[in-house]
Amino acid sequence: MELAASWGREVIHVFDQGFASAFWLGLLLAYNLRFVLRWRKDSQLLDALGNRRLTWKIAQGKRGWSQRMVWDARRASFVVATVLVLQVAHPNHPEQPLSLVVCRSQGRSPWYLLTAEIITTDEQAWQVVFVYMRSFQIELSWKYEKSELAFQSPRVYKGEAREKVLLLATLAYAFLLTLLKTSYDLLRLWLLRYDNHRMGRHCRAAKMPLTRLRCSLSRLWQDVAPNFASLSGPPQPIQVTEVA
Repeated sequence: MELAASWGREVIHVFDQGFASAFWLGLLLAYNLRFVLRWRKDSQLLDALGNRRLTWKIAQGKRGWSQRMVWDARRASFVVATVLVLQVAHPNHPEQPLSLVVCRSQGRSPWYLLTAEIITTDEQAWQVVFVYMRSFQIELSWKYEKSELAFQSPRVYKGEAREKVLLLATLAYAFLLTLLKTSYDLLRLWLLRYDNHRMGRHCRAAKMPLTRLRCSLSRLWQDVAPNFASLSGPPQPIQVTEVA
């Protein structure tokens, strides 16, 4: 929490239901952090009149402020969603006003997103929803890093050693992301054709083929060991021949 506090209000912290507790909410409020916390529907909050009620009952029967087409990554399609904002408070922190953003869409349970931001317009409410949706992309990033960069493999428990391992993996991840720049299109195409050529439409249409890039680089460096000593000199221009 000290590290989060050092960032101040420049960062919005996103938490899933596992952090929906009075203790964690109290820490976020004590450090005056910006946050979006998905609240449990069966947990209690204080409604606008100060009555203690279950979260889902506070929003029951209330129509959404507006609706919008949003992308559902799980179903890979656009769905109609509505948003609603309610002013609430937590029973353990009744002096702190909170905004409960309720997002409903067909085919899934509503999201109850708790934040200390004052929400007065539809656009502000949708921004809270989109911030929470961004966390799904973060989860996919961690999934890749755990499986492809072996985040889960090293059994390192000391803080300093763990930080070094994570920094090395983060550096490798940043290098792979660099290869996605448009200036490296020909180089990336050559790498993918080198040892990971695929004819399937799904693979060819992938915008971030990080797994294939990692495999191609691994095979290339096994066949031709890189000369790391040359990296200390001036950079040499890269010449790439376009693959037909």
